[in-house]
Amino acid sequence: MKKIITIIALLLSFAAFAQNEQLAQNYFEKGEFEKALVIYQDLEKKQPHNIFFTQKLAACYQQLQQYENAEKLLLEKLKKTGQPLLYVELGYNYQLQKDMAKAERNYQAALNTIEENPSNVYNVATAFEQKVLLDQAVKAYAKAVEINPMLNFDYQVALLQGQLGNVQLMIEKLLSYAYNNPQNLMVVQNQLVRFMSEEGEENPTAEGENSFNSKLRKALLVNVQKTQDIFWNQFLSWYFVQQREYGKAFVQEKAIFKRDPDTFGNIVNLAKLAVEENEDATAREILNFILQNTTDPELQLQSHYYLLSMDIKSAQEKDHPAIKQAINALLTQYGVSPYSLELQLLKADFEAFHLKDTKAGIETLNKTLELQLNKYQQAQVKMKLADVLLLDEKFNQAIIYYAQIEEDLKNDAVGHEASLKMAKSSYYKGDFEWAQKQFKVLKSSVSQLIANDALEMFLLINDNTVEDSTQTALKKFARADFKLYQNKKNDALAGFKELLDDPTKSIQDVTLLRMGELYQSMGQYPQALASYQKIIDNYKEGIYVDEALFFSAEIYNKKLSDPEKAKPLYEKVLFEHEDSIYFIEARKQFRQLRGDTNS
Repeated sequence: MKKIITIIALLLSFAAFAQNEQLAQNYFEKGEFEKALVIYQDLEKKQPHNIFFTQKLAACYQQLQQYENAEKLLLEKLKKTGQPLLYVELGYNYQLQKDMAKAERNYQAALNTIEENPSNVYNVATAFEQKVLLDQAVKAYAKAVEINPMLNFDYQVALLQGQLGNVQLMIEKLLSYAYNNPQNLMVVQNQLVRFMSEEGEENPTAEGENSFNSKLRKALLVNVQKTQDIFWNQFLSWYFVQQREYGKAFVQEKAIFKRDPDTFGNIVNLAKLAVEENEDATAREILNFILQNTTDPELQLQSHYYLLSMDIKSAQEKDHPAIKQAINALLTQYGVSPYSLELQLLKADFEAFHLKDTKAGIETLNKTLELQLNKYQQAQVKMKLADVLLLDEKFNQAIIYYAQIEEDLKNDAVGHEASLKMAKSSYYKGDFEWAQKQFKVLKSSVSQLIANDALEMFLLINDNTVEDSTQTALKKFARADFKLYQNKKNDALAGFKELLDDPTKSIQDVTLLRMGELYQSMGQYPQALASYQKIIDNYKEGIYVDEALFFSAEIYNKKLSDPEKAKPLYEKVLFEHEDSIYFIEARKQFRQLRGDTNS
């Protein structure tokens, strides 16, 4: 019993001690140094060998400008413990009093302890860093390595050089550390990404030889050319992926593959990235390379699937028979089974949305549902079936299938996607009240894409209900939106044009956006630009301005080959719409147009 009481007493004592330490830290952070001082004095008495409390107590004295008390404390502790970092603390105390001669003597004394024992560098360098005495910290690490060349502080020194503004040296040290410690490659790359991101956020138009990205690229290129180690090719490929320059990454991956065929998986992953980012030309090049260099049927089928998807996306009506034939040939080659599920879904989608044969699409999907599928595969098929039923204006049947998926996969991303589509189905058929309830829930979704889409729909319904309680304009907009879903572009365009004469002002900017997107997809670029310009001119405070600017820039840049008109539009996205989802791509395109050397 006595042991239990003793243990309880010890635990309570420890809890009280920890509570006091936290209280002192809180006072210190709030600037209430007198209160913090009293508690730290008590803590330091109870644990006189705890150097942390000595440091905090000295800091309190210094904040209260009681430098003599701090000096007395530090000299006593130095005499008793001989802790090298206390020389740093003492030197800093003199520096605060502008006595640099004594400060430097103590800093040198701290550095001298490293000569006696190189392991002292850990405490000494850390103490220098805490006081933001970065040059001394660099000297500390250099002295330790000089005495014991087996030590390596490239990583720590690199970060210090970065803080000192010596970016080139920082990059060289980080790359050297990564090469010598490949197990820590991800740590280094994460640091580099942080610097790349900070440059983009703080100075999105940073350019030329002085930009961090340019210096990093040059350093990597020098290492690639200087050695034959594929480590540097892989690092350079990683860099190009961060810049979303997948074609240049592919050049490096091909060079790596020639020397190490086991790296083929990296090329496959790069192809997927290019597909996801809609870099179709690069994706095609990589996918064709995969088909030429693999006998793996799964990779072959996946590559054919991606290539066909891109073909369908850019196809004219005259291309449809050839695409249909290609899909059927692949299904004959690989068979109709769960293994070829993605291809079957693509076939159904092509039949319904492009050949306008919903009956054939539904028949394909019903046959697929007869296969031995797991619940996720079944959800995929049902989702596509619901999409086709919605296309065929069978709203209730579509909603039933979406609801089944939502029920079966409640906490899954697929279930959330089904919820969004179910809400959109209700929106298309004019049941705005129910749709709005669903969008309200979904705008808090963990999936950013679903949340953004749901928020946009929520605002659309909300804004156009406040101004027009009868929702007349909103009903017209929803009908035009549904025509767009059905890929009936001319009908959709006619519906949106009619809304431009509607007195409901809140519907105007989003109508112009839809029209611009429609004209753009139809290759009618002057009309698209005119629609976007109306948003830019008349709805400066609206939520669609960044899209109008970015889409206009893309047309000038990629369709009309007029970079001088594209550049200022990209720049406006960078400086006026930092939170836009198009910010990163706008920055990339702006830098390329400006002529940054990223080759």
